[in-house]
Amino acid sequence: INISVSKDIERALAKIALRDNVPQATKAAHLLAQAIETEEDAIWDEIATRRSHTGHYISHEKAWKM
Repeated sequence: INISVSKDIERALAKIALRDNVPQATKAAHLLAQAIETEEDAIWDEIATRRSHTGHYISHEKAWKM
C-alpha cells in the first residue's frame, strides 16, 4: 500500500515510531489495523443497537440451541 499523508501526520508518525523503537512503516501498519478494528466495532455496535430496539429477544438457550 502506498499512501500520502499530511506533513503533520508524517511528523506525528515519526515521533511515535521513534518512541516505540519501530520503523515508521510498522507503526503505520499497526495504527491502520487499530483504526480498522475501531471502524468494525462501530459497525457491530450499530447493528446491535438496531437489534436491541426491535423489542424482539430470544433466550440464550434458543440462540445456542441448548
